[in-house]
This record gives sequence, structure tokens and C-alpha cells, in this order.
Amino acid sequence: MSKDSTLGMRTLAVHAGQTPDPTTGAVATPISTASAYSYGDFDNGERRFCGESPGYVYSRFANPTVAVFEAKMAALEGGESAVGFTSGMSAICSTVMALVSAGDEVIHVGTLYGGTEGVMRNLLPRFGVRSLHVATAAQLQAAITPNTRLIFTETPDNPMLGIVDLQAVAQVAKAAKILTVADNTFATPCLTRPLEWGIDVVVHSATKFIGGHGDATGGVAIGSKVLMEKVRTVGLKQFGGCLSPFEAMMLIRGLKTLPLRVEAASISAERIARLLAAHPAIDRVFYPGLESHAGHAVAKRQMSRFGGLMSFELKGGRAAARTFLDRLALVTQAVSLGDTDSLACHPASTTHSAVAADIRLQYGVTEGLVRLSVGIEDVQDLENDIRQALAAIV
Repeated sequence: MSKDSTLGMRTLAVHAGQTPDPTTGAVATPISTASAYSYGDFDNGERRFCGESPGYVYSRFANPTVAVFEAKMAALEGGESAVGFTSGMSAICSTVMALVSAGDEVIHVGTLYGGTEGVMRNLLPRFGVRSLHVATAAQLQAAITPNTRLIFTETPDNPMLGIVDLQAVAQVAKAAKILTVADNTFATPCLTRPLEWGIDVVVHSATKFIGGHGDATGGVAIGSKVLMEKVRTVGLKQFGGCLSPFEAMMLIRGLKTLPLRVEAASISAERIARLLAAHPAIDRVFYPGLESHAGHAVAKRQMSRFGGLMSFELKGGRAAARTFLDRLALVTQAVSLGDTDSLACHPASTTHSAVAADIRLQYGVTEGLVRLSVGIEDVQDLENDIRQALAAIV
């Protein structure tokens, strides 16, 4: 299905990229475990390896099961092409490394996930690529230099749920002929489609909402055919971070219910965020659906709902966060997100523990901060669990 399809998101999630298997009639996508594929004869092998003839040759380059996942993700994000990876970090690293060279500069806008932060501040400089951080899209223009080749952002960001104006980023970047990459893991294409706001490449940790069941690890990048060919060459043919066909099948299965799960989590999260905002043990709640959130107006414009993630700061600092998290009974302490199960963690000691303390504080990751990923449980049960855990620290 093309990106111009008029089909709805729920229909695309089920049908895009796949048809019943032509050999067996299987409705579910078969798992192709082959590592190598016959190309028949000498001349056809040469054509396939130079890209002149379609077909599979080696699963590190492309795989039939993975191709279905890629086609489905491209359709959902409205892109021309997609590349699947072993993890979200593999997708991010491969994308960035495919698009920059030694001597280039990358600007990252807003707060980043701890792993991505490490790539920007520690890994890229080892390859002669300078990275620079700006807090908002409004500061972007002044930060651009003749060496700027890429602008990277994520929105909502991890773990502060900050909102970056994607349209503003894209406008500044296009005027300067600079490529843009947006991490859309938190919002998913159900809530935000960055390519429609002018972003060049979208990346996801498919482990999260896309898989949705806490049982598969993967990543994906989506964009134009030209850019994705560069990403495929670096990420798969050179770095070797290819998505396994079994994981691809699990992600395809997860995608079929993605719109339903995101809708359910978003509805519950909006209600829970208001409960937390009114509670005396809570200092601040970071959720873009609250009118008090600094990015609420932009989120309302570029998101269809506000998502299933939030963070909140407890008044008692680290001790209060420990007590609250250890008292939770229904919500599980774990560092992932986007699962059917509700999950909570303490970013300062988990997801962002490798980030320097001064940088963490600059981003607002305090010792009292808790991140909550709302699942698909009955919202009343989640509220009861949160209330009883908060009662232990009041």
C-alpha cells in the first residue's frame, strides 16, 4: 500500500505491507528463517548484488518477514521506505552514522533518552563529529553553523515529556538544507506523524508501543527511498544490526493492535495525570495533556491525543520515589514502556543513570522523578494502586 492510501490507521495497522502467503494461503506472515537465498545463476546474482534485479540474497541485507514489518511501518508513518533493526539504539546509531561524516556537526533539540544522549555526547566525538544541544526549536537557528549536517530530536521526550515543535524544526532545517531526524517512540504514528510536519527521517524503538507486549526487541527508521538506502547500507550491510525474522513477526503481530492500545493508554493516562496533579505528595506532573504543561499548545496541534507516558516529581525526593515505587502492587517496576502492562521507574537511577549528574539536573531529571507508562488495565484499578502507594509517603 502506498503512503497516499486513504485507509485509516487501524486498517493500515492490520493490512499494510502484507497479503495472504501466495504459496500456502497463510493469513499470518510466515517466518523466513533462511540466511541465504538462491539467485539462480551467475548473471542474476550479479544483478541482485548491484541492485539492478529485485530479490533476496542474504538476510543481513533484507529478509521477507522483516520486509513486511518495514512496509507496514512505512505505511503507518507515511514514508516511502523503512529499515528494521535489532533495537531502537541500533536504528538511531545507524541512521545518524549514515547521514554524517567526520567534521560534521549534529544539533540535538530538547531532552534525549539516556542512550541517545550517550551517542551524541560520547560516541559521535570519537568519530570526529561535533554535537551541540539546544533546549528548544526557537534556539535552533542561532546554533546552526556551516558544518551542521543533521538535527535530531524526540517528542514527547524521555523522561520529561517535553514537546518539540516539529514544524518549526523542519522549517529552520529545510531553509538551511540540513537533514532532520525525530524519535517518535513515545507518540507512535497513531498520535504524531513527523514526516507530515516536514521531518526527513523517523526512528522508533519498536520494543516499546510497536511491539507492545514486552516480548520483542527491535528498532526501525522510516523516510525517503534515497535516505533509507543510505541507512540500510550503513546499518545492515556494514554495522550488521539486522532485525531477526522472529522478532519481525512479533512486531508485525503487535502492530495490528497498536491503534487500539495507544487509544486505551492515552485515555487512562489523561485521567491519571489529573489525579496526580491534584495530589498533595506531588510537586509537578509532566504530561502534555495538562493545560499547565509548557508544551501543551504545540502538543495539541501536532498530536491527536497526548499519549500513555508521564513523569511526576514527588516532594520527598529519592526517598519518596523509593517508597512510592516499592509500594506499587499492580504497576510493575521496569524500565521499558508502551507495554500492555503499566510500568514505572526512577529515571535518575535507571534509564538516565549513565548521564552525568549535572546534565540530568539540567534536563530536570531529579531524584524525586518517577516515569509512568500506562498500560491497558482498567483505569480505576490503576488509580487505586497509585493512591495507596502515594498514601505511604504523605
